[in-house]
Amino acid sequence: MEQEKIAVATITNEVYKTELKARQHTLVADEPEDVGGKDLGPRPGDFLRMSLASCKAITLRMYATRKNFEIKEIQVTVSTEEGEGKTILHTQIKIDGNLDEAQHKRMLQIAKLCPVHKMLTNPIEINTELSVS
Repeated sequence: MEQEKIAVATITNEVYKTELKARQHTLVADEPEDVGGKDLGPRPGDFLRMSLASCKAITLRMYATRKNFEIKEIQVTVSTEEGEGKTILHTQIKIDGNLDEAQHKRMLQIAKLCPVHKMLTNPIEINTELSVS
């Protein structure tokens, strides 16, 4: 398996604090204090929202740079709504820049082409194995 497509989560006896590794990067996930964690890092669901938000922002910045669009800042906000057997991811994109109507429409199309958006909107299968040492 490609090293770039592997993430490892390790949790010990420290309640809910989880060390996450991807490539050379290490992050911490945790739960808020009101559910027994120490709030040392984002919750697992926060990482999913951040993944989608950052992917859309990066994809839009790459496209805007390639097309020489006049954009100062791109902000992507992702929220989740759960209920009735499904989860809805709401994304709000704010662009500080000078775009005409055609560029505006194209940026919205490009936002939907980011790799994480495509991953989350295609059928997903999760295979889970357990090994005990």
